[in-house]
Amino acid sequence: MIYVVRHGQTDWNKDRKMQGRMGVPLNEHGVQQAEALKEILQKVKFDFVFSSPQERAVQTAEIITELQAVVDDRLDVFDLGEADGLHISEVKMVGSLPDSSIYKGVEEPAEFVRRVFDFMKELEKQYGNDERNILVAGHRCTTGCIGAYFKGIPTDGNVLKFSSDTGDYKIYYFKKYIETQIT
Repeated sequence: MIYVVRHGQTDWNKDRKMQGRMGVPLNEHGVQQAEALKEILQKVKFDFVFSSPQERAVQTAEIITELQAVVDDRLDVFDLGEADGLHISEVKMVGSLPDSSIYKGVEEPAEFVRRVFDFMKELEKQYGNDERNILVAGHRCTTGCIGAYFKGIPTDGNVLKFSSDTGDYKIYYFKKYIETQIT
């Protein structure tokens, strides 16, 4: 099973700021959320733990599992460029993303999906037939994109509809594993 966890709350989540790669750690509530998930998932023995390089994701993964997370840059948060750290109400958006014609450095959505899907394809190739418990810690965007890996990209392109709330998780299975269980 793949446990896809969104990091716990940070002060920027609480303050409704655009949170990208500026590296904000969990706040007290976020640590409590991770501790609560640890309690919920206490009977799961995790074989592998992967995380975005952002401190808030690593903290969440390691609190839950008590294991050192393997950091993978492909799980990094969507790069918000110059919009990173701004209050959500101040940012000119195009759909669910900052307007890249206004804010320099905003990541191309197709590139973001490609890198997250690349990580998931590699994970599936290595463990798709195995009965393994794998925790992947990330962000609203990465948890949504991983959901799209399993469910397909929505027609409107908004992968965020598959994301978890802060400090929450979703479970997925690789198709190969399911097929081996049926046959």
